[in-house]
Amino acid sequence: MSQSVSDNYAGVWGNRIGFGQRPALLMIDFLQGYTTPGAPLYAPGVTEAVVQAEQLLAAARQCGIPVIHTQIRYHPGHQRDGGIWVQKAPVMRDMVEGNPLADFCPGVQPLAEEVVITKQYASAFFGTSLASLLVAEGVDTVLMAGCSTSGCIRASAVDALQYGFRAMVVRECVGDRHDAPHQANLFDIDSKYGDVVSRAAALEYLGKFSAR
Repeated sequence: MSQSVSDNYAGVWGNRIGFGQRPALLMIDFLQGYTTPGAPLYAPGVTEAVVQAEQLLAAARQCGIPVIHTQIRYHPGHQRDGGIWVQKAPVMRDMVEGNPLADFCPGVQPLAEEVVITKQYASAFFGTSLASLLVAEGVDTVLMAGCSTSGCIRASAVDALQYGFRAMVVRECVGDRHDAPHQANLFDIDSKYGDVVSRAAALEYLGKFSAR
């Protein structure tokens, strides 16, 4: 008799790490290419995640924690800085300066004082100064919102763990182009690399900092 996934993982994977003492909010690649119907990258799940993330972003700003946004940008014309990834996923070639699909989504756009990190690969940590920035800010907990769950969210959660941060993926605030990889990767992240938490739990956690 075959086991369910939850039964198979029970007692082996799925330990909870919980929130730490000093959070930052990482808004990963909320770019219009994912929310524009008809665009190659269009993902309905991301459209909903943007709406859900607006309150999370507002709460983070209110309590004064670091808010960091990421964007994907390639050299215009040939995208050599995307290397093998752009060869594997040529759909990413829209992510060049001047293309409206590479602009941030309305409602979750960075403020002038918020850090924007430019990246060329899936993880927000790979080839960027993100880890050093978080260490300098004394951060131990990284709340994650953005897209896509099976790509940049998963890669960033794995790297957050590997750099020694608590990766907390906010379930309602991440999205993908199809529910199957979305749910599978949330399960995998929650089992092995971080905690997948509800938006309500994340807002309650941030509320403790707002009260200080």
